[in-house]
This record gives sequence, C-alpha cells and structure tokens, in this order.
Amino acid sequence: MTRSILLVGVGGQGIILTSKILAKALINEGFDVKMSEVHGMAQRGGSVTTQVRYGEKVFSPIIGKGKADILVAFEEMEAMRYIEFLNPEGVLIVNPHRIHSAPISRGASKYPDGIIDELKNKVNTVVINASEEAKKIGNIRVQNIILLGKLAKFLNLKKANWDDILKNNIKEKYIDINLKAFETGLNF
Repeated sequence: MTRSILLVGVGGQGIILTSKILAKALINEGFDVKMSEVHGMAQRGGSVTTQVRYGEKVFSPIIGKGKADILVAFEEMEAMRYIEFLNPEGVLIVNPHRIHSAPISRGASKYPDGIIDELKNKVNTVVINASEEAKKIGNIRVQNIILLGKLAKFLNLKKANWDDILKNNIKEKYIDINLKAFETGLNF
C-alpha cells in the first residue's frame, strides 16, 4: 500500500529540507520513496509544496486531490488552499501561523479569520503552534523540525534513526537546537 504526505507552506519555512529529512527516514525504514517539490514564488514568500509518497513500490511522486493521508501545513492559509488534497479520513497537522502575502501586507486584501475553526469542521485536525514553540526554544526557524517531530509521532517509524538523519542534514552549529525542536514536536 502506498501512503502519501503533502507538506505545504510559504517560501523560507524549511519545507524542502523537512521533506528531504522525511524521505531519508522513510528510506531507512525500507520503503520505496518518491518526492516532488514545487517552489512557485518561494523566494518571494510564495507557496511551496512537497509531495512524499512511500510504500513497497511507488511509481509516481504526484498526489491527486483527495489522496493525501497526511497534510502538514506550515501556515494556516496554505492549509486551506490545499485541504482538497487530503483524504477524508486523513489527518491535517497545522501550524496556526500567519504569513501575510504581498496584497495583504499592502492593505489590498485582508487575511481571512476563522481558518483553523473551518479546517477543524472539515477534517481531523491537529493544531501545533510550532512557531511559538520554536520561539521558546530560541529560533523561529526550527518550526519546520517541530512539525517534523509531530509527523514522526504519527508515522511511528521503527528503524528511522532521526537523530542521525538530522545530524547528517543540518549544519553542525544548528544540530542541538534542531534535535530539541524535533523532541518538542514528538512530545507535543
């Protein structure tokens, strides 16, 4: 059986790094893994998505609408934008963080209210304020690894050595804070 994980957010949130670490953990578990990434206007705060599919044999990295088993949203509006890709029995892990797009920042439009409540009414939703937890740890940039820790809890991989995978994919000076971030997400 092939399983599908969709990660969505805004450029600069570490989505691609998170997906690469996830893919390595899944490979360590013995799965065939395919990954696809879409950057959009990532460098300008635009939407970024990665699709990770794994199983005994995976033929395509592409996740169709209604097919994702887990949707991990690094930003709440991006969760709403991609919710149609989540399987009705799937799980949404969402960071209730808001990043204002250019039209919102210049006052041309308003950030919608009530997104998290609307998502909770549609699907099985787990809210983890990874941004606030990352600030408590000392660096907002580790919010992605907190979300990865929460995702790891759902996946319950037995052979993945997360500490080694993190150490091999993160710059040495940031390893300790990222290990703490992963543990925070795992235990949240």
